Amino acid sequence: MSDNKSSSTESLRHIVASNVKDRRLRLGLSQEQLADICGYHRTYIGSVERGERNITLSTLAALATALNVSANDLLRAKNG
Repeated sequence: MSDNKSSSTESLRHIVASNVKDRRLRLGLSQEQLADICGYHRTYIGSVERGERNITLSTLAALATALNVSANDLLRAKNG
């Protein structure tokens, strides 16, 4: 059971990572610009985008606000 939970967490991390990066690029923002808007360090944003971080709900909300999307949008897997 822990393997399934672990893979679900990893999958969700990568969904968020991909969505944050895609949205940031669509907005024409650098990692440093996004970090400045959110109040985080550029290297932290990079690690989120690589799926290396288990972010908190507060961080998810801050990223969503900075990217002008809902937190739910950042959690949603893309189709196709």
